[in-house]
Amino acid sequence: MYAGLRSQLQYRTNCMILIIMGLIWQGTGFVFIWVILSQFQNLNGWSLGEIAFLYGLRLIVHACSMLFFGIFHRLEALIRRGDFDKFLSSPVPPLLTFMTYQFPIAACGDLLGGILIFAIALTRVNVSWSPLACIYLVLALIGGCLVETAVKLTVSSLAFRTLSSFFLVSFFDDAMSLAGNYPLTIYGSLTRFFFTFLLPIAFLAYFPTVVLLHRTGELSVSPVFAFLSPLIGAILFILACFLFQRELRYYQSSGH
Repeated sequence: MYAGLRSQLQYRTNCMILIIMGLIWQGTGFVFIWVILSQFQNLNGWSLGEIAFLYGLRLIVHACSMLFFGIFHRLEALIRRGDFDKFLSSPVPPLLTFMTYQFPIAACGDLLGGILIFAIALTRVNVSWSPLACIYLVLALIGGCLVETAVKLTVSSLAFRTLSSFFLVSFFDDAMSLAGNYPLTIYGSLTRFFFTFLLPIAFLAYFPTVVLLHRTGELSVSPVFAFLSPLIGAILFILACFLFQRELRYYQSSGH
């Protein structure tokens, strides 16, 4: 990861452009929400400050997933070109080598945008920052990061069999980015179930947000799921890693 970052920093102007583009892109998304809420005052009982809290938290989770675990839609191209062979000859496990293969500098813009929006949201919401709440926030960020990584790692692993996963990874990435920006209460019961137990978007930022903002009473599932969201993230990530190793057995080098 450090080597990838160092190689990109050789082109400082390009890095700055990528970071600024990421910051503008994510900021534009929040401005859209702000314009809507300026007309309707709240979104199903959620104020602009609460939506900003959720949006900022989700964006930080997304950025950390990219910065620490890489960009999984690139796996398909690496397999097709035969570049994945060098990961197998490395003394480091292939998954770890792949995750640190290239540093996604544009994600720094996402991170800056998320921190900025989250910081502004803190001035507009009432959060009791007890030591326990601070610990939960840190664990929730880690857990949400692991959830997003687990989903993209699971989908990208299909490339070992199908040689095609780019569009699926992009689809799920967009789905998590879009649906994860809003409270689940705006969706119907079937959609809430889907976003909780099938595509676990609820564990990215929504569950941690309702815990920290003391809104667990609106949940359609047991609050236990919200309090245990960091643990769920760890479990899903471990399962995704096992799946990656299992699918790796189907990899065939371009020389075959």
